[in-house]
Amino acid sequence: MNTVTRPRILVVGAGFAGVECMRRLERMLSPDEADLTLVTPFSYQLYLPLLPQVASGVLTPQSIALSLRRSKKYRTRIIPGGAIGVDLRSKVCVIRTITDEIVNQPYDYIVLTPGSVTRTFDIPGLTDHAFGMKTLAEAAYIRDHVISQLDLADASHDPAERASRLQFVVVGGGYAGTETAACLQRLTHAAVKRYPRLDPGLIKWHLIDIAPKLMPELGERLGRSAQEVLTRRGIEISLGVSIEKASPTEVTFTDGRVVPTRTLIWTAGVVASPLIATLGAETVKGRLAVTSNMCLPGHDGVFALGDAAAVPDEAKGDGAVCPPTAQHALRQGRQVADNVIATLRNQPMRPYHHKDLGLVVDLGGTDAVSKPLGLELKGLPAQAVARGYHFAALRTNVAKTRVMTNWLLNAVAGDDFVRTGFQARKPAKLHDFEYTDAYLTPDQVRAHVEEAGLAVR
Repeated sequence: MNTVTRPRILVVGAGFAGVECMRRLERMLSPDEADLTLVTPFSYQLYLPLLPQVASGVLTPQSIALSLRRSKKYRTRIIPGGAIGVDLRSKVCVIRTITDEIVNQPYDYIVLTPGSVTRTFDIPGLTDHAFGMKTLAEAAYIRDHVISQLDLADASHDPAERASRLQFVVVGGGYAGTETAACLQRLTHAAVKRYPRLDPGLIKWHLIDIAPKLMPELGERLGRSAQEVLTRRGIEISLGVSIEKASPTEVTFTDGRVVPTRTLIWTAGVVASPLIATLGAETVKGRLAVTSNMCLPGHDGVFALGDAAAVPDEAKGDGAVCPPTAQHALRQGRQVADNVIATLRNQPMRPYHHKDLGLVVDLGGTDAVSKPLGLELKGLPAQAVARGYHFAALRTNVAKTRVMTNWLLNAVAGDDFVRTGFQARKPAKLHDFEYTDAYLTPDQVRAHVEEAGLAVR
């Protein structure tokens, strides 16, 4: 009796691209056409653009963590763990599960959407003393940390210590850094009113970036408007400046200034997941070089997209690649799903083509700048567009309801300035959250697969 084995489709990563791809595969493929597997350390999709609002307490962490197990109709097998290597010749993905077991997952088709990690540089003390803003845990931890600085400053009898605890430094003038500084400054500005012993004038926020402009993608006028809003709130913006070194109690800028602080938040860009380096394939600035169909040249059944892939931007042309934004990841996810299905059914694939719809930057309260379809907005109209975009982009009605309820409740009742204290006994900084040391080298991947007897020679 002949047994027909269904093709095995493996999706790595549960970000915008990975989840969108997997959900479309589930809808478009019948159960007997393929077996679907998703590898992710957490069984939720994180809505990254709203992380600063979690850090500032406007939203609860659960509201932007969209469960992948909530619906009973989905049939994908979820492997709780992280992919730490891929052997393209043998078609095996090496996975470290959450129980710390290393397993080999064979595939016929693989969709690589491992996302990105925080980009760091060889700056003394950076990874040991800086916080990131890339994961849900980091956002929740930063909120606790910032409020604890107010508590500790209030309890201190040393004026120098009090001043250092009330200074905060954010590195990175992109969307993440600007929104983080804006939202957390509003948090401390409102919270300090509940601390009669603290002088509000001691609270100082610094936003620095090595670039000459804040969020240059917004254009001259909107970028200047955003900068004016932050400056009016008392945030000191320094451009053309970065960090020279960091310690537990102070940060030295490259212009020679030394800022006493216990809070350094690093949001200076992202790089592709270290998983990409395990493939031994061609990359473009660390991102996997793929065709406009999002296929890896020379390897059948291998697709890559999102932050980890240099997908040609056909709308711009001239060798441009798509920026690592949510709107591109979502649409790439749908297109890759269609291309995988076309491959299964011996149909032609289609290239990815999408024109950027614009940008939104939520600065908290009624402050925002937005550029939908090239139309420049600021203030309340921009805020309405920004929140409307995020509301529409949330994947489930449960998430939409939670986020909208949080927004309304915060607008009416404000914040309670509560810190959980869950992580108070174990300091955790940038290097503790992203596990960038967990990946194998290409040689280690090959050796592991050969040891398991799965290698193709």
